[in-house]
Amino acid sequence: MTATLATLADLLLKSAIVMFVLNEVRGVVLAVPVLYGMYQAGGTLMAIWLGICSLGGIALSVIVPIVAERRLGLLARLRTAAARA
Repeated sequence: MTATLATLADLLLKSAIVMFVLNEVRGVVLAVPVLYGMYQAGGTLMAIWLGICSLGGIALSVIVPIVAERRLGLLARLRTAAARA
């Protein structure tokens, strides 16, 4: 029973890693129009400020899931180690 749960958790984590890679690609796709808009606006202070805010939001939407995955992966490894002991 424990081996089945461990295998299922491993499969779930592997699929989550694929989703995080796709999330990274999405972040790059979302950043390109922001950078192009800053370029088209001529680099005014308002365009730079809006660009920084937009890129910060995109970065958070990409970084937060990565941090969450690392913490959940560590938690899963600790539980698996505790179950074996």
